[in-house]
Amino acid sequence: MLYQTINPYTEEILKTFDLHSDAQLANIITNADATYTNIWRKKSYAERSAVLHRAAELMRHNRDAFATPITVEMGKLFREAQAEVDLSADILDYYADNAEKFLAPVNLQVDDGEATILNQPIGIVFCIEPWNFPYYQLARVVGPNLMAGNVLIVKHAPGVPQCAVMFEDLLADAGAPAGAYSNVFITNEQSATVVADPHVRGVALTGSERAGKAVAAEAGSALKKNTMELGGSDAFIVLDDADLDIAIKWAVWGRMNNTGQCCVAAKRFIVHEKVADTFTARFKAELEKLVAGDPMDEKTTLGPLCSESALKLVLGQIESAVAHGARIVTGGKRIARSGYFIQPTILENINKDNPAFHQEFFAPVAMIFRVPDEQAAIDLANDSPYGLGGSVITTDIERGRHVAAQIETGMVFINRSTWTAPGLPFGGVKNSGYGRELSSLGIEEFINKKLVHTPA
Repeated sequence: MLYQTINPYTEEILKTFDLHSDAQLANIITNADATYTNIWRKKSYAERSAVLHRAAELMRHNRDAFATPITVEMGKLFREAQAEVDLSADILDYYADNAEKFLAPVNLQVDDGEATILNQPIGIVFCIEPWNFPYYQLARVVGPNLMAGNVLIVKHAPGVPQCAVMFEDLLADAGAPAGAYSNVFITNEQSATVVADPHVRGVALTGSERAGKAVAAEAGSALKKNTMELGGSDAFIVLDDADLDIAIKWAVWGRMNNTGQCCVAAKRFIVHEKVADTFTARFKAELEKLVAGDPMDEKTTLGPLCSESALKLVLGQIESAVAHGARIVTGGKRIARSGYFIQPTILENINKDNPAFHQEFFAPVAMIFRVPDEQAAIDLANDSPYGLGGSVITTDIERGRHVAAQIETGMVFINRSTWTAPGLPFGGVKNSGYGRELSSLGIEEFINKKLVHTPA
């Protein structure tokens, strides 16, 4: 496994990082455990919050410096990288401000004596994080867990090593003691060793369904609490009464944000047949306006995919979908230029026997399905192995809520694409995983809810 910066716009290898040896990894675990036991769990909420507030302040003050390696390493449009820095800082501030309230003792109503639930840390949490949001994903585990009193060992994605190092340095610069947050460059085999280590008490993974199955099995075998945020194929339902200006605005944003490389991107566009022709024509026209180019250039509206392997994967998926009867409305090919660019693509006429029907496209590829009525839209939305997010576009909000309540996902948004904010719980069901990040729910995942009972 190589931890390497390969610029997806220029295709150049810019920097390679050495792996941690087994001995170095063992020392990192030992130091993290010592920091947890002797220092961090003993800190007050005020002391912990000072570190996170300082980290958030440093991110905002050095916004462009933090955003640049995101764009260089995985190709995100620079303005989107800047927005990710802002969001990450917001998450750190959110938990610094609210953790003490979220984890306050809870008194129970009991018949005998007094009973209280104490929310206490559990120790080292091992986090395995993806490349597509290099800081946001880290902030989602750092904010709640450091504020709860846990410490973190983090295996970031091999394609964003400079972002990984920068975030570790950020927390040190903000005043976190050595061992509170440790970045590791390790193999999958070494990762399994960390999961099995008795000092590690929790495992959090955001990644593919395949990775989730492997790590969840390892964590289960070691009796470790774990959370899994996996893939998704979000339904974007456009009902017959939809405002098509709103529908097109959020369809484009929902499919093209981060060049479509997002687990909660709108991927399956389920459109009432009454408005399907107009929606498809307008959606196609907007996608064809996008301009491929240097993601650091503000005029660029279409960035590259993160890697050559990602590009080859999606081109193979499109080829297979067409071979099984899908029709390309627009796009479908690699853009003839340097960089890992693909044309924004719309596929339709995808039947259930087409492999694409149940696949996740982690790229700017939209699938359009036409349905005759509201119930058919709900049924089709639920006909997926995934259950992460979803959207309903309608001018009747109560109707939207009625549809949303029947969609089998962890999140549904009315009149916008799936969204994220510090106070909104994030997570899914089915093959999209389990557990929640963000909001008050996110800080409760790796907590010992200890009962203390006093007799009357």
